[in-house]
Amino acid sequence: MGAGKRLLTHVQLVGEAADSLITCYEGLGILFDAQLLELGVAIHDAGKILHPQELDAPGSLHEPAGETLLLAHGVQNEIARCCVSHAAWHQNDLRFEELSIALADKLWKGKREEALELKIIDAIAQQLGKSRWDVFAQLDTAFEEIAAGGNERLSRSR
Repeated sequence: MGAGKRLLTHVQLVGEAADSLITCYEGLGILFDAQLLELGVAIHDAGKILHPQELDAPGSLHEPAGETLLLAHGVQNEIARCCVSHAAWHQNDLRFEELSIALADKLWKGKREEALELKIIDAIAQQLGKSRWDVFAQLDTAFEEIAAGGNERLSRSR
């Protein structure tokens, strides 16, 4: 669809963070759709094909543009929606996988987003039938380890 090298590199780097999240989730034994998470990461910034200036500058034009582009190419709605939902993680109607795409898109560059991380932690705690604090330390450590590689991944993003 015309994605440039920088966008493809970005997808790869976010994918590295997502792979670490998937490994963490699998280690906890939670149920989630790893394929949806991987596909969502692969397409979350597809709109930057049409709005390449948003690779370097803030902007949200790429979000609805990406969803529209993917739908026009026959991509399933639940996957195309990730173009918008990765930036709308504060909404309450998002699936766990969509929240995880948003988290990978933060952690890849070393950014910690407490409110987003707590949504993930709470979702996992609920699924496991545990309290937030029973899973907090393990997940916080995993998130910190992923974020710690942010500077190195950022150096490969240019």
